[in-house]
Amino acid sequence: MRELKHFIEPPRACDYLPALWATLEHRMLLDVRPTELEEMLIRGWRRFGPLYFRPACAACAECVSIRIPVDRFQPTESQLRARRRSKRFRLEVAQPQVDDERLALYHKWHAMRRDTRGWKDSELDLEGYFYQLAFPHPSARELTLWDGDALVAVSLCDVTPNCWSAIYFFYDPDIARLSPGVANVMLCMEQARAHGASHMYLGYRVTECASLKYKSSYHPHELLLGRPGLNDAPMWLPEEAYPQPAPLVAAPDDEGEPR
Repeated sequence: MRELKHFIEPPRACDYLPALWATLEHRMLLDVRPTELEEMLIRGWRRFGPLYFRPACAACAECVSIRIPVDRFQPTESQLRARRRSKRFRLEVAQPQVDDERLALYHKWHAMRRDTRGWKDSELDLEGYFYQLAFPHPSARELTLWDGDALVAVSLCDVTPNCWSAIYFFYDPDIARLSPGVANVMLCMEQARAHGASHMYLGYRVTECASLKYKSSYHPHELLLGRPGLNDAPMWLPEEAYPQPAPLVAAPDDEGEPR
């Protein structure tokens, strides 16, 4: 792999917990082989296009990498029910694509999140979609669900020899009643099992964030301890063995007072 840039961004207001500071470590990489991506995944890295990142916050450890052991996963009845409901749609698996239909669906979904969860407006255009969600990569996969000729959901994933990583998912708000987010995790688990992956990676669990706390509802799961370097052995612990995080420290406002 070729590294074009490596930096740690300055602290900023956290997107997940706005009262706190956040800092990300970034690596701009090209020609990353699936085996190399796997070594990064098991150490807590994530990918959007050619940009690889992981938290580097000094005073907060709320973003915890989470993965599910494929052969030990025990879905609940409601999770199974959500998957059954989604089978009314046609599934296609291919390399990620970018077009007006996908971008329009993304913005329709993001507008719903803005209205229900206070997200900021998105300025993503076709070029941005390409670089973030459809950048060519040997590990990249796109799962799409179709209602007839209408695109209703897009799931972006990475696949390595032993891992299935769920990157991003968005859907038509008109099917929200079918629990498409839950159905997507179940679909990804099916794909991971068929691929022979040992674990499915769900990114970061943030228990105080409404958009990310759902990840704790898939059992059993494992959590990554700390932020191991690429030459360090990662330690994944069962959920019941993971230590309780330290109390959160709020970021100061413009006058230096806690928010």
